[in-house]
Amino acid sequence: MRGATRARWAVGTVVLAMAATACGGGDDPAAEGRNGGHISVRLSEPQHGLIGQNTGESEGAEVLHALFTGLVAYDDKTSEPKLAVAESIETTDSKTWTVKLKDGYTFHNGEKVDAQSFVRAWNWGANQENNAEAMGFFSKIEGSDELAPGKGKTPTAKELKGLKIVDSKTFVVTLKAPFSQFKTMLGYNAFYPLPKAFEADPQKFGEAPIGNGPFQMDGRWEHNKQIKVKKYAKYPSDGRAKLDGVTFKIYDNLDTAYADLQAGKLQIVDKLPVNALPTVSQEFGERYIYKPEASIGYIGLPLEANREAFGKPEVRKAISMAIDRDAIAKSIFHGTRKPADDFISPIVPGYRKGALGEAGLFNPVKARELFERAGGIPGNKMELGYDADGDNKEWIEAVAGQLKTNLGIEVTPKPFPKIGDMLDELKAQNFEGAFRTGWAMDYPAAEDYLRPVFSKEAIANGSNYGHYKSDEFEAALAAADRSTDPADSTKLYQKADDIVIRDLPYIPVFTYMSAAAYTKAVTHVEVDAQGRMDLANVQIT
Repeated sequence: MRGATRARWAVGTVVLAMAATACGGGDDPAAEGRNGGHISVRLSEPQHGLIGQNTGESEGAEVLHALFTGLVAYDDKTSEPKLAVAESIETTDSKTWTVKLKDGYTFHNGEKVDAQSFVRAWNWGANQENNAEAMGFFSKIEGSDELAPGKGKTPTAKELKGLKIVDSKTFVVTLKAPFSQFKTMLGYNAFYPLPKAFEADPQKFGEAPIGNGPFQMDGRWEHNKQIKVKKYAKYPSDGRAKLDGVTFKIYDNLDTAYADLQAGKLQIVDKLPVNALPTVSQEFGERYIYKPEASIGYIGLPLEANREAFGKPEVRKAISMAIDRDAIAKSIFHGTRKPADDFISPIVPGYRKGALGEAGLFNPVKARELFERAGGIPGNKMELGYDADGDNKEWIEAVAGQLKTNLGIEVTPKPFPKIGDMLDELKAQNFEGAFRTGWAMDYPAAEDYLRPVFSKEAIANGSNYGHYKSDEFEAALAAADRSTDPADSTKLYQKADDIVIRDLPYIPVFTYMSAAAYTKAVTHVEVDAQGRMDLANVQIT
C-alpha cells in the first residue's frame, strides 16, 4: 500500500467459502488438457489505464500480469523471488545493484526488451509530474527527490541519477541507502518495462498496452465491457501461453458473474459472492480453489488524532484481548478467515506463529482488568468506522458488540459510503474513532507489512492512518535494510515487527483467504498469493 496518491487496500469483498469442505484446485493429476482455444474470465473495471507504474489495484494488476513479465516472479510455494526477465540481480552492499537481462524477451511489437526499457519505465513512474500511483516505490533510488520534490515544487531533473545503463543487457541501480529487499520488490508491477512506443502517448498506450508477457492485447480495451488478449507466439517457449486467447469480461456485480460461471458463460471466476458460500464447494468440488492470501484485516487506531482515548499501549492491548478472533472467523466468515497472530502474513517469509503473544489471545477477564487499570477511554464511548461499500458491516458490528460486553464501553459503528471517504477523513485527522483497515502485499517480504503501514514516511505516502511514530521502529527497519544476508535481514525485520507488536498501533484481527471456481471446460487453474490467475498455464479440457 505504498505510493504518493493511494494505497493498495484489502477492501473486504468476501471471496471465501466453507473451510470444512474446501480443497485446492488446478493440480489434479488426472486432469488432462490441450493447447489452444479461448476462455472468458471475470474482471471488474480497472481504475486507470493499463500501465504498471500507475496501477495500484487488483483488477488492473490482473490484466497486466498477463501482458507483462517483470525482472523477477514469485515462487508459488515459498513466495521467494525467482529470476524472470533478469538473468542476474547482484549486490555486495544492498545499495548498488547490477541487473543483467536474459535474451529472448521482446515486446509485442517486436522491439527487444533491453536495459533502456526498464530505465524508461522507472524514470516515468518516479516523476511526480506524471502523478503515477507507484511513484513512492522509486523513492529509494538516488535522484528520486529531484524527480519528486513534493507538492508545489517542480522537478529539477528528468531522470533518476541512480539508474545507469552499462550496455543493452545491463543496468546498475544505486539506492540512497542499503535496502536488502530490493530484489524481492522488483516483481511488483511498478517495475515492469515499457517500450519506446509508450513515450509517444502514455494515455493512448494505457488503452492498448504493448507488453512483453505471454499474452498481447487483442484490440483495444472496451470499457465496462471487456478486455481481450491473445497468445504472444514469440514469448520464450518455457512460459508460452497454452491458450489462444482470453476475454476478461467486466462485471460490476459478483452475483451476476457467478451465475454466468454456473451457466458456462465464464470459465473462471476469481472472486465469489456471499450467497455462493454455502454451496460452492459442493457444486464445483475439485474445481473450487481455496487457499491463503497475503492480506490482513485490522482495527486501526487514531493515535495522534485521539491520544486521550488511544494513546496508552495498555488500552490498545486491552482492546485487542477483548476481541474474539476465532468467533468472528467462524460465525461471521464461516471459518474461512483465520485469526491473525502476527503483523506479517503466514505465507510470507518472516511470519511467526503466535507472534502477537498475549495480545492476540481472547481473554475478556484480563482485558477488562487491564483496560480499567489504564483508565479506560473518556466517557466509555468510541466510534468504529468502516467502509460500507465492502462486506464489513457484520464483522464490525460483531467487534463493537464484543468490546461492549468485554470492556463495558459503548461502541458505535460508523459507516462511510466508500473507502475513499474514510481515507480522506483519516488523512485529514478529522475522524477520532477506531477504523476498519486492511493490507494487501505489494511484494512478498516482511518489510512490506511494516514500512508501508507503520513508518513515518507512510503517514504521507502509505497506510499509516493512525500516525504511529517510533524512532526505535525506524532504527530497526534501517538495520534490516542494511543487511546483505537474506536470513539475517528477515530476523532483523522480525525485531521491527516485535516493536509494532508491543505498541499495537493497529490490531490484527484476521488473515484473508482467496477463492476461485472454474468449470469443467478448463484445467491447470491456479491463483497466486496476490490473487492473480496464472492464465498462461490454463488449458482447455
